[in-house]
Amino acid sequence: MTDRDSFLTWVRTDLQDAQRALYDGDPAPCRALWSRREPVSLLGAWYNALGREDVDSVLTALAGRFSACTSFRVEVLSHDVVGDAACTACFEHISASVDGEARVYTLRATQTYRREDGAWRVTHRHGDLVQA
Repeated sequence: MTDRDSFLTWVRTDLQDAQRALYDGDPAPCRALWSRREPVSLLGAWYNALGREDVDSVLTALAGRFSACTSFRVEVLSHDVVGDAACTACFEHISASVDGEARVYTLRATQTYRREDGAWRVTHRHGDLVQA
């Protein structure tokens, strides 16, 4: 298995599972996959964050707005791995309750990653709502 293949498997399993947990109200798995080293940043549809502490706060706030995730799927459009850095461009298809209201929607997300102690960690996320 190539490094690109191994990374893509991680995106489609560990990362996807952690993000699904966030949309079900649990921020812990997602927070655990973010880099422990600066710089980290998040430019989201609702919130922005610079630095690990701010990212943790945003992920916790987001999880507080979500519940009852019935479906979450990452559709990887492109990805690459160069040494200890990687990136993805994806659609995220989500069915969950947002502020108590059931919703089905798609986010467009670009993320960058770095390998730390042999494990992939998110370093930056930019996500926004795909308008119909």
